[in-house]
Amino acid sequence: MKIKAPKAKGKYSDRFEDCQLAIEDGLIDLIGAASTAGWSQQEVITAIIAVADNTALAIDAKAKTDVEIRLSKLMKKK
Repeated sequence: MKIKAPKAKGKYSDRFEDCQLAIEDGLIDLIGAASTAGWSQQEVITAIIAVADNTALAIDAKAKTDVEIRLSKLMKKK
């Protein structure tokens, strides 16, 4: 699956909307493939939301752990 790159490097006003448009076709394909496999569209969409939420939480937890590790190392240096 080919995903369009952002229109510009760094932040710009429509970046979030552009990202949504860039992933939309792939997401629709995923929903279709899962539906063809026997899952209801509602099940698939709910699962996608759960996976996205769990992924965001994992990324956040990793970031917090990284900060805690750096702080711990700084505290040991004192």
